[in-house]
Amino acid sequence: MKEIRTFEAAIKQNAKSLEELGINATLFWAYRTSKETGNELIDFNEVIWDYDIEEIAQTLRANGITEFTISSTFSSLIETLAAFEKQDISMTGLTTVKARYTDWKTGEHALIPAIKMTVKEA
Repeated sequence: MKEIRTFEAAIKQNAKSLEELGINATLFWAYRTSKETGNELIDFNEVIWDYDIEEIAQTLRANGITEFTISSTFSSLIETLAAFEKQDISMTGLTTVKARYTDWKTGEHALIPAIKMTVKEA
C-alpha cells in the first residue's frame, strides 16, 4: 500500500490530535487499519462522513493515491458514493479485502466484499 508520509509521521509521534496536525481522521483510520490488515489499498470499513469527502479527495490526490475501497455497509452509502462522484471519484467494480476481524476457523483476516473506487486526476 502506498504510504502517506504525514500519516506515518503521526503514527511515529503517537500524535494526540490529528486535527492539530491537519490530518483528516476518517482517512487516517482507514489508512491505519488497512496497513494493519495487510490490504493493498486503503479500505474504508467504517462510516465516511459527508463533510470529510472533499478533504479525503484532496489528500488522496496530493499523495498520488488513485484507488481505494469501501467495505463499510453503513446506511447512507449511496449518498456517500454520489458525493465522491462530485469529486471525480467513481466506482469501478467490486473486489474483496481483508476485514479487521479474523476468521475463527482459519485465524486469518476474513475476506469480505468491497466497492473499488478510482480517483480521477484533478
